[in-house]
Order: sequence, then structure tokens, then C-alpha cells
Amino acid sequence: MAEKTPITCWIITEGIAGTENQCIGVAEAMGITPLVKRVRLRFPWKQLSPWLSCGHDKALAPDSDPIAPPYPDLVIASGRKSIGIAAHIKRASRGKTFVVQIQDPRIDPKNFDLVVVPQHDPTRGDNVLVTKAGLHRVTADKLAAAKEKYQQHYSNIPHPRVAVLIGGTSKAHTMTPENAKLLAIQLLHLAESPNIGLLVTASRRTGEENARLLRDTLQGPAIHFWDGTGDNPYFGFLALADYIIVTEDSVSMTSEALSTGKPVYIAALEGGAKRLDMFHKILQEQGYTRPFTGLLEKWSYTPPDDTQRVAEEIRLRMKGKPDVRPENA
Repeated sequence: MAEKTPITCWIITEGIAGTENQCIGVAEAMGITPLVKRVRLRFPWKQLSPWLSCGHDKALAPDSDPIAPPYPDLVIASGRKSIGIAAHIKRASRGKTFVVQIQDPRIDPKNFDLVVVPQHDPTRGDNVLVTKAGLHRVTADKLAAAKEKYQQHYSNIPHPRVAVLIGGTSKAHTMTPENAKLLAIQLLHLAESPNIGLLVTASRRTGEENARLLRDTLQGPAIHFWDGTGDNPYFGFLALADYIIVTEDSVSMTSEALSTGKPVYIAALEGGAKRLDMFHKILQEQGYTRPFTGLLEKWSYTPPDDTQRVAEEIRLRMKGKPDVRPENA
């Protein structure tokens, strides 16, 4: 018997890490090695995406990755500028390409074969799959490998360990010096408690001034503040922690933290946005997360398995669609 040809897959994004990783996580859960295409749009599609629905065969800017036939069996797209391109591929392929749009496209979901939205977004329909949180690339196997890699390196950090994942200023939030100072004081208070250790990492969005304030305050034998050199221990922090604190600006970090099943606290910043505020509100109401006030409590929940569920739904729907080839489903 001849071997079956693997599914071909494109991931189409604007190149934003958070949205791109959601798509890659789904492809990895399907056992597929995708080709990542980062699109740039020219005027007027750049300004009017996704509402300008025509002419997307001419929409790409010169510095964009090419989008041209032969089209793949599967497209997984995310981000505002990917929406029109993904819908164009569905039309141009005459339905032979199975097109998945991750996150609310804000246009009729019937333009796609499957739309995946988090529960705080309003879009619903027969081809809309609703998730608890954001999709991601964290898996039990990756956490186990990270734990094995880093557990000896951080053996001097006492238990219970608290992983602190600090984002910062974004479109919706601002990390002010007052935010950083309060968080640093609260964390230092934890580290001065008997047998509590901290594993802290900041990001570029934290800002140099805030990061310096946090590093200068969080000193001590029970604290490790990653300095940004060498391999990123992010997965190791998730694997080794007993508690996780995440700043509220990041859906991705919150969702990745929830995949561990450990208590996840949300640290407040300035600002907010309706959708992001709703995301955190629903998760707290459902018992997944709690606001960080400087204290630690234990609670349990079943970790969302959104990424694997989306992968299984794509396999199922591709099998039921005669024009696409779910050979490795």
C-alpha cells in the first residue's frame, strides 16, 4: 500500500508572536509541520482589513511573504491582517483548502471552514468553536522536559515556589512605576516568608525603569530573577512552580499558566480593555484565576485543554469534507 501524503499546512499571521504561537500550537497538536507565512498588506487593505472583502489577490505589500497557488490542504490564520487573505484562499481554492481562523474575525464566520474564539468574544455559529482561554504551545511533554532540564539549576530556590511572569505596557495596559513598586514590595514580602521562593522573569514590555526597580528590590537567596542571558527558562519556571503570578496584560501568558493546573494569580496594571477585562472576569468567576493581593492560597481546577480540542475538531471536520485530504488525521 502506498504511503499517504502528509497534510500540507500554512500558518498565516502578521508576525505577532502571541497570535502566531496559537496557530503553531494547533499545528503541533495535529502532528503537522507548517509553513509560516507573515503577511504585509498595501493600501487600502491594510487600513480596511477585514472589512474590505474584494481584491485580496492584489493586497500584499512587496515585503510580504507570497500567497499564491498551489494552496495547501489546511490554512490556520490569526490576526486582523490575515483575515481577508484567509477568506480569499478559501474562495480561490474553491473550498479545497480547509481554512481555520483563530480569534474573532469580526466578519461572518461562514467565510471560513472553522472559526475559533475565546469565550469572552461574542461570535457564535455552527462552525464556531468556543475555547476557555487562548491557544498555546505548552504541553505536558514540554513541561516535563523543562522540569528535568532546570530542576537542578534552581535546586537552591525553596518550596513553595512562585513563578512570576511579568509583561508590561501594551495597547490596553500601562505598567507604571507605581505598579512595579507595589508588585516588588508584595513579592519581596512573600520571599521573606519562610520557605517561599521566587522565579521571576520580565519582558521587553516591562520597560527598563520598571525592570531595574524590580531587580533592585527582589534580592535574596530565595529569589532568582532571570537576567535575559542564556536559554529562556520560561517553560522551566512553569514546570517548577507551585504557584504562578501573571500580569494582566497577557492573554497568552495567562493561558499558558492555566495549562499547568496550578493556582494562577493575576497582577493588576493600569488601564484595560473591554474584551481583555471580560477575559479575566470570566476566568475568575469560573474559578481558574484569582487577583493577586500579596497572599497565597491553594485551589484546584481542571486545566483547559483548548489547543488539543481545536486540533481534534479540525481533524474531524476535515474528514467530513470530501475536497480536503486529512490523511494524517
